[in-house]
Amino acid sequence: MAVTARLVVLASGSGTNLQALIDAVAAGRLQAEVTRVIVNRRDARARTRARRAGIPEECRPLGPYVDGAPDRREARRCYDADLADAVAIGRPDLVVLAGWMHLLSMAFLDRFPGRVVNLHPALPGLFPGATAIDETWEAYQAGEVTFAGVMVHYVVDEGVDDGPVIASEQVPIHDDDSSETVGARIHEVEHRLLVDAVASVLGQRS
Repeated sequence: MAVTARLVVLASGSGTNLQALIDAVAAGRLQAEVTRVIVNRRDARARTRARRAGIPEECRPLGPYVDGAPDRREARRCYDADLADAVAIGRPDLVVLAGWMHLLSMAFLDRFPGRVVNLHPALPGLFPGATAIDETWEAYQAGEVTFAGVMVHYVVDEGVDDGPVIASEQVPIHDDDSSETVGARIHEVEHRLLVDAVASVLGQRS
């Protein structure tokens, strides 16, 4: 199957969502190539997944920019500008934030207008930020919600998990669930929904 798009993936952790994209490409469900993977934590397992797939990877931690910086906001802007340079090496048609734990500024986003998408383990308007799964479980226990969710959205500004939605899906919570089983079910949906959403943005069918 012909490659029609280039993806650069940013990840911070285990890289299971990166792996879902790699597997979808290998299976021909995405007419794309992951041209570069960038992580911001040296111990991120996403690096190993990239290497195994023969994908160039790089670690760009934020710490050296902000540690001791007199102006942390400016330091973060410089980090994002340099990060954009690193991403541009992969000539991306789409930049995929797959578990990327860093809020990007316009110094990054202005370089890739309309080409940055993010995966978030909650439904639109609910539980923005890094602790969405824990907050979902706490809200369920408090009787405030009856289901979890996943969404993929465009990142267009510095808001937190609030860009235009590409795809979303409810994830059931059962009476005999624990926070761990709910989290595992959310991750299963993430892997599928991310591939479907990327295919949709690229005008493909996964």
